[in-house]
Amino acid sequence: MKFKMKTTSVTISETAAGGSTTVMKATVLTGHGGIDKLEFRTDYPAPAPQQDEVLITVGACGLNNTDINTRTGWYDRVVETNLSEDLGLKGRDDDAGLSWTGASIPFPRVQGAAVVGRITAVGPGVDSARIGERVIVDPSIRDESLPARAQMSGYLGSERDGGYAELVAVPAVNAHPIQSDLTDAELATFPCSYDTAEEMLERAGLSEGETVVITGAAGGVGTALIQLARIRGARVVAVASGSKEERLRALGAHDFVARESQDLQAEVERLIGERGAHVAADVVGGDMFGVLMKVLKPAGRYTTAGAIGGPITRIDLRELIYKDLEMHGITNPTASTFARLVGLIQSGQLKPLLEATYKLQDLPEAQTLMIKRSHVGKIVVTP
Repeated sequence: MKFKMKTTSVTISETAAGGSTTVMKATVLTGHGGIDKLEFRTDYPAPAPQQDEVLITVGACGLNNTDINTRTGWYDRVVETNLSEDLGLKGRDDDAGLSWTGASIPFPRVQGAAVVGRITAVGPGVDSARIGERVIVDPSIRDESLPARAQMSGYLGSERDGGYAELVAVPAVNAHPIQSDLTDAELATFPCSYDTAEEMLERAGLSEGETVVITGAAGGVGTALIQLARIRGARVVAVASGSKEERLRALGAHDFVARESQDLQAEVERLIGERGAHVAADVVGGDMFGVLMKVLKPAGRYTTAGAIGGPITRIDLRELIYKDLEMHGITNPTASTFARLVGLIQSGQLKPLLEATYKLQDLPEAQTLMIKRSHVGKIVVTP
């Protein structure tokens, strides 16, 4: 099969030494802080694929909460507040600046974890026949010498440059061939959010006939959880802003509870009964955590991959102990989870929720929309 290759804007510039260097367009993060730390450049050094890597011409890259968390320094353990709109726009003033690993990030850094595009070149150790492949990228950079659920040693757009650029280099094993009629922008709605959601449900063992309560159900991970839980045959109770109810029911939620309800626990119990949930899938945290502990059945499972409502919470250990609950924290989706996700996409079982598309130079506007959380689904940038 022959592919028509996209032409990029990569140019050759003369250096002071008289040699040449390849440059490209990219929006780079120049440091921790507010939206003003994002800088569009036309002269950013283009990557070259190293051993066992491929070079991808980016077709689209989806936005994710990890972009905001990294830029604002929210991952730093000194931060105890929720990821508010004000924090997302302005950043912090206390020098918080560690990544999710607890390490510092070198700047400038190209963010962007959810990459879709075509392989333009390959490094040593990679079959040149892969040039021209349309691929979707697993953003988790793994060290296979570590235990299966602790292998993530880096993340695309954090420990190495990501997809808010015309070109990105990634390990060849992370670039999955994809056969789909979906556009690049539609495909870029899946990485990061959907593999995280699938790992949450896999670890919790959600199965047919069970009831799952999903918080933050209108966001990227939340909407993924709804679809993936339906594929597993579960009953879905979605918790989100009341204005999102119609769209989430159309997506597949069986029941809906407005997060601004005066008594959230009572509203959930009205639908599923006291202690009626087999699984709680939480990306909100904060005060929501205590409610979820109470609505879980004995032997229920709590699974979380986010804390946009606040990372610090209280726990009544009697809920955990005397109901024999399980708790799962998710940061490291496994390689098999991402491969399973690719299969679901290719089979047409997942619906892309593309809210808006922006050009690369308009990334600050795209992030501003995301921070306001008025949307349902995903926002994507294209070169």
